[in-house]
Amino acid sequence: MSITIFTPTYNRAHLLERLYRSIAAQSFSDMEWLIVDDGSSDDTAAVVQGFIDEGKVDIRYIRQENGGKHRAINRGAREARGELFFIADSDDALPSDALTTIDHYWQQVRDDATMGGVCGMDARFNGRRIGTGLPQETIDSTTLEIRLKYGVTGDLKEVYRTSIMREFPFPEIEGERFCPEALVLNRIAQKYRLRFINKSIYLVEYQPTGLTSRIVAIRMDSPVATCTHYCELNGYDIPLKEKAKAAINYWRFRACVPRGKQVPKLPWYWSVVGWLAGIAMHRRDVKNRKNHSK
Repeated sequence: MSITIFTPTYNRAHLLERLYRSIAAQSFSDMEWLIVDDGSSDDTAAVVQGFIDEGKVDIRYIRQENGGKHRAINRGAREARGELFFIADSDDALPSDALTTIDHYWQQVRDDATMGGVCGMDARFNGRRIGTGLPQETIDSTTLEIRLKYGVTGDLKEVYRTSIMREFPFPEIEGERFCPEALVLNRIAQKYRLRFINKSIYLVEYQPTGLTSRIVAIRMDSPVATCTHYCELNGYDIPLKEKAKAAINYWRFRACVPRGKQVPKLPWYWSVVGWLAGIAMHRRDVKNRKNHSK
């Protein structure tokens, strides 16, 4: 099987049909749709069973105890049968030629062991691309380099070899339900490149209660994974300005780490640079959170 479309979902039964219809409309058929239900309390199971009964798509449904999107992704990577692993969130959709496009470019590089997959552009449902796009049709690069060297902005959709998702699982930290996807993507970028393509392969709609809208509070509640991300980012070969931002954000969320929890440590000189600004941002975050809870 060529492609596993993977959907981690939690209480999104009312949104799944749009994604399902977009998968059923694909011009490429050598794929499966793997759904990991992260402990939903709505009628997700019944909705998915309705899709299965239609018989239009090869669907597998797995339910597990609620543990966060990153744990669902780890489970999905273990269970996937496709060569490529395409994460499609429950509130999003695929253009009708998405899988055909991915397969076309993947066949050009799949025999190169240094290539970890394909990455396309995100767009809104009206077709408007999110971000700058690429300066040329294709670029073979890493997820760090594409932004820092080529100046690409906006959301991108990475589609990795399934074996790489198994090689680089998300850390599962006790008591935390979130792990920044960039933590794993940056680790992958130290070993593998992607073929970036200047085509939209994914349609997004940001929900008012989604991760993006609550990201600061979510990071505050999962500070060990968050600090690990910023500590590692600070250590990569990136511009000094980006290292400084990472150091500041490290201390911004380091202040949320419960006593007794261990986190990686920044070099002392970056701690000096980042501590004061990070603590100021942390205090602002706490104040904003209190105001929003009233």
